[in-house]
Amino acid sequence: MANLMILAVAESNEGTWTLLLYLGAAVLFILGLKQLSSPRTARRGNMLAGAGMLIAIIVTLIANDIVNWGTIVAGLVVGGVIGGLLALRVQMTSMPELVAAFNGFGGVASALVALAEIDRFDSVFSVETGVVVALSLAVGSITFSGSFVAFGKLNGSLPGKPILLPGGKAVNAMLALGAVAASIWGIAGDATIAYWIVVAIALILGVLAVIPIGGADMPVVISLLNSLSGVAAAMAGFVIGNSALIIGGALVGAAGLILTLQMADAMNRTIANVLFSGFGAVVASTADLGDRPVKSATPDDVAIALAYAENVIVVPGYGLAVAQAQHAVRDLATILEARGVNVSYAIHPVAGRMPGHMNVLLAEADVPYDQLLDLDQSNPLFPHADVALVIGANDVVNPAARDDSTCSIYGMPILEVDLAATVVVIKRSLSPGFAGVDNPLFYMDKTMMLFADGKAAVESVISAMDDV
Repeated sequence: MANLMILAVAESNEGTWTLLLYLGAAVLFILGLKQLSSPRTARRGNMLAGAGMLIAIIVTLIANDIVNWGTIVAGLVVGGVIGGLLALRVQMTSMPELVAAFNGFGGVASALVALAEIDRFDSVFSVETGVVVALSLAVGSITFSGSFVAFGKLNGSLPGKPILLPGGKAVNAMLALGAVAASIWGIAGDATIAYWIVVAIALILGVLAVIPIGGADMPVVISLLNSLSGVAAAMAGFVIGNSALIIGGALVGAAGLILTLQMADAMNRTIANVLFSGFGAVVASTADLGDRPVKSATPDDVAIALAYAENVIVVPGYGLAVAQAQHAVRDLATILEARGVNVSYAIHPVAGRMPGHMNVLLAEADVPYDQLLDLDQSNPLFPHADVALVIGANDVVNPAARDDSTCSIYGMPILEVDLAATVVVIKRSLSPGFAGVDNPLFYMDKTMMLFADGKAAVESVISAMDDV
């Protein structure tokens, strides 16, 4: 939302009607955010927020007498076509990196607003305006470069594991102090070059801040960068005196920060630990895995276990997303429900690569919303489940996080699938997850391992159901 709001970059002469319409847009933003909290109302929430955005942009253009209808219509058409193509062509598995890119573009657009004001006023600002200009440049530039490092980690063009540079924390601290010093210089000395130094330092700092963060923490990083894009937009709103931009940016910044804190809490981590620990840099050795007993299963074995169950809980993970198995899982659930089996889905807050990733995937496959259970709802049900069907999940179902105080993810809330009568794990191999921690669940007597691609495995189980 804030990423689009930054298109309204002209300085406002806000009259009564302008302010009232901005207030209406803000109300629509708030209602939209509220409805985004549930899969049932998320689409309506998007529509409400989009309507608020349209009102804010049109009001800004008219209030500042920037009404070239040819340019406006052309922009709407070009933007609409690009957005439509992305919506149709981008797979759900690629959605996390697309969101990261959106965050980055939102950040750089906010920085460009500040740079335009620097050029317009030749860097001569009051102290208050100079501070928000520097903040807009710094936060926007960090968001831009950091988001595209996250983009690279998510799409595989950069290593997903942490890249720890010598003296990284000290270098980052020095860069941050340098950005503060350049900001003071720019504000006190009306020096344009100082603001450009802030941009350069912030771009470097964004890269160095995200490079050491591993793939397991990307959901938290994406959420934090989304919050920063909102903060940058709010700062840009202060720079140009636009109330709607301030409100929209503040809403996104606050909502993103709340979500970031919730995500970190779901991993039993602090934000500082996520940003500075280099978590996942040391991967647990898997050299001895072949010596440990594993109960390998066939599709027929899994079909029998599911067919004679009364309660089945499906646990989706990123492997399900990569395999695009959500529709096959839905088909399997339909077959089981026709046999009288009760099917539900347990969703961990950090399953997948971004907040809500699994919920959106399953909703795309028309899974009923009331079957999507969160961590607190699903954990009491596992002791009563006949089968827990884990598809592509690893760290979020690792009992070592609950039982082994020496484990690096100890204390992280997990889905307690090991309490089910039978556990079926569909996975390509025994390799550790993003946290680099071996999973004792795979070696339990009650666990059946079906080694295969998620979609192919589920489809083979569906075929085997015909003979059960």
